Amino acid sequence: MAPQQLQDGGGEGGGGGGGGIINSTPVLLDNSSLLSKVTVIGSGNWGSVAAKLIASNTTNLISFHDEVRMWVFQETLPGGEKLTDVINKTNENVKYLPGVKLGKNVVADPDLENAVKDANMLVFVTPHQFMEGICKRLVGKIKGDVEAISLVKGMEVKKEGPCMISTLISEQLGANCCVLMGANIANEIAVEKFSEATVGYRENKEIAEKWVQLFSTSYFIVTPVQDVEGVELCGTLKNVVAIAAGFVDGLEMGNNTKAAIMRIGLREMRALSKLLFSSVKDSTFFESCGVADVITTCLGGRNRKVADAFAKNGGKRSFDELEAEMLQGQKLQGVSTAKEVYEVLSHRGWLELFPLFATVHEICIGKLPPSAIVEYSERKPNVSLLEGSARYF
Repeated sequence: MAPQQLQDGGGEGGGGGGGGIINSTPVLLDNSSLLSKVTVIGSGNWGSVAAKLIASNTTNLISFHDEVRMWVFQETLPGGEKLTDVINKTNENVKYLPGVKLGKNVVADPDLENAVKDANMLVFVTPHQFMEGICKRLVGKIKGDVEAISLVKGMEVKKEGPCMISTLISEQLGANCCVLMGANIANEIAVEKFSEATVGYRENKEIAEKWVQLFSTSYFIVTPVQDVEGVELCGTLKNVVAIAAGFVDGLEMGNNTKAAIMRIGLREMRALSKLLFSSVKDSTFFESCGVADVITTCLGGRNRKVADAFAKNGGKRSFDELEAEMLQGQKLQGVSTAKEVYEVLSHRGWLELFPLFATVHEICIGKLPPSAIVEYSERKPNVSLLEGSARYF
């Protein structure tokens, strides 16, 4: 935003006839230091859409800088040009979101430290397996008053247990971190089809409302919910359910079977979330981040798509091979998340309580055939625990 020009008209003199204009010289006040500045860390399909949404709002919100920086992992395109150069020249991410203008105020930057140095609002939207490394690179490089939001779906599994990405950001960078999740297939939002999302926050509703303001448009409706872990786990675990739905599609088992898998998957999502974090609210699963995201991801997401191909090939082609062939550089989240969930379940002795989650991972690694996705019911989970009772643990 340009500096504001303030005309000082002075005041009338107090007495003795000394009135008149005290100073008629224009005074320029640069209030740019008071404005919020946003950087998007990530530039894939969803990251580019996030930048587009934000950039459409910063030009209209007086409390924000117009410019939106977007950190881009530098790549060389087939024609020899650098991806950042092409984005800045064409205003389009030609590799990950072709045909969609991002907004002239989006600036692609291949230097992570430079991209974040002036920002006090950071939007993280990269594959979750890269987040720990990114956070380590940012330690000591960001402003002290920074606020963060994670659009990242996944978790880190450590010896002491699962670590949510929002927690990783908060612990490593000392920043309050909200999350945004929902039924959000990026290509549909990019062309401005109606969609919803959920912002999860901890204590500060004011900052949550600021994120809502930053992302909301006439076609993208965002709702705040005081339940970071619940919102984030919904966004994380639904990708495992989508892998299961893809197996069902690949084996042509039909819509009834797929609906059953989705229902069971949502039940396991809720149960595991409440076992891991007792603060998780049941109502969160009825927000966009919950049931709506399960539905859309199981119908049209990349995890479903690649799992479909995996099942069609009888599990004989690896997910890595199919990912490279089908996603043009984008990354799956469901397979790695299934592995991380399996590690948590195994460590805590919960495998039999979550047969769908366990079976998905065992199919992914070739231990079971894709058809096992509907045979898991031979296991007998403890229903009371699946309903979320944590007292046994």
